[in-house]
Formats: sequence, structure tokens, C-alpha cells
Amino acid sequence: MNAAPLALDPARTALVLVDLMERIVALPLEPRKGTEVLAVCRELATRFRSAGAAVVLVRVERPGVAEQPSGSGLAAGLPHDGDIEIVKRTIGGFQGTGLDERLRERGVTGIVFGGIATNLGVESTARAGGDLGYDLVFVEDAMAAFTAAEHEASVRLDFPRLGTVVTAAQLRFTTH
Repeated sequence: MNAAPLALDPARTALVLVDLMERIVALPLEPRKGTEVLAVCRELATRFRSAGAAVVLVRVERPGVAEQPSGSGLAAGLPHDGDIEIVKRTIGGFQGTGLDERLRERGVTGIVFGGIATNLGVESTARAGGDLGYDLVFVEDAMAAFTAAEHEASVRLDFPRLGTVVTAAQLRFTTH
């Protein structure tokens, strides 16, 4: 993991938070609880909004069911006016959601990721984003998975090959 602060241009960067829904945050997760991930992600979202950067909230809906399971909405206190909400029906957040178009119309070239699960929704969305040419940043303490081993495999093996891994405290914004 990179130890130096990372400066981001808020006009060209989006925070993408994946599957921070009540029923998913409540699952048994590692290496940290869903509530801990949610707290870091809320703080990141506040910082990104204050800097004028885009905040994208991705949630999943199960296709072909009359009603989504209880707790399928975004976690309380997370969504704010001006955020982009994306509903996905696959593991990743790009397929058939319009996410790429929404980011490009804002001039976004870099994505900062957080969410649950590290190795599933986050990694799948990140891989598609990388294929589309976005610069990727992964906030290690803003993610969790079903096991610590799954989280660590993504953070230590996969994410460094796709982008930059940092902690929330390392993120800074450039000023113009």
C-alpha cells in the first residue's frame, strides 16, 4: 500500500461507493464491520462533496422479483442531493447502468472506490472501470469482504495491478 498522500483533482475524480445498503452493511464482514466501512465511506463522501467532486452510490437490485428484500435501500445518512445513484443488476456497477456516460459527461477520468464486498462488487466495478480507461484508486479502510482472506487478496494482489491503494487519511484534493 502506498504510504504517501495522494492528491486528487476534484473536477476529474468521482467517489464510487458500492453496495452500501442496510442488508449488506449488516452482514458479518472482515477485516472490519460493515458499520465501520459505512462510517469511513460517509466521511469520504462528505469530503468529496465539499471539494466539489462527484459522489456515486451504487446499489444492487435483484432482477425478476416483484419486491426487493428488506434493507435494499442505501444506508441511512449516505445519500445526499446531487449524488448520482446507480442501480445495478450484475456484480459490477458499469454493465447496463449508464455509469460510464454519467461520469464522462462530468469530465471524470479517475475513480476512488469504497464499499462492500471488496472482492465482488468493488473489484468487478473497478475492473470494468479500468477497461474503460479510468485511473483507479482503492481506499483500503473503506472496504470489507466476507472473509479477511478475500479482502486481502484484492487489496494486496489485484488492486495494486489495477491502480493505487491508499487509506482514507491519505487522500487530498488539489486546489486550482
